[in-house]
Amino acid sequence: MQTYEPCAPRVLGDQSWQEHAVCRPTAHHHIDLDLFFPEPDEMDRIREAKSLCAQCPVRRTCLDAALENGDRDGIRGGMTEEEREPLHSKLEHRLDYGRVNATLAGRDVHLTKSERRAVVRAAYQAGIAAERLAWLLKITEEHADKLYRRTRREIRNHSVEQAQLGNRAGGVDEGPWAAASAQTYRNDLGAAA
Repeated sequence: MQTYEPCAPRVLGDQSWQEHAVCRPTAHHHIDLDLFFPEPDEMDRIREAKSLCAQCPVRRTCLDAALENGDRDGIRGGMTEEEREPLHSKLEHRLDYGRVNATLAGRDVHLTKSERRAVVRAAYQAGIAAERLAWLLKITEEHADKLYRRTRREIRNHSVEQAQLGNRAGGVDEGPWAAASAQTYRNDLGAAA
């Protein structure tokens, strides 16, 4: 079996991963694609389809494509429609640093809101020009400048909050506000940048 890197974010519009899918019918390997569209009570068909998905080297890519394209029908990436439903509603909050890094490297991948914010912050911290950020995110240079200004403000405000928390470390309790603002913030983006 040919291997395919399932964790690498696919480029927008790229469907070549389907060539590596276990469910792809060939002259020597007949697959009934209706198997992946069972009725909710057809448990044997669901188990059989999921069994094929479990062997698939592009299962994660298939699931990502289904979520990103809004495919709500059938079994995709080893999950039924009902199992994928919560993922559809949470997709915009996904934060995959592999996607962030792929974008920073110039790949045109699908990004969620959280991932776009992470790209902006990592690009700002790396000193990437607004012109390059605009190209990476397919936005205007003016919009990239605006995103950098917002990021600069967020970093500045975070520094001020951290300084205030440091001043409170002497034992002064300022009530519930102090406890709420004392949450730990992540300064870096891990592997990003």
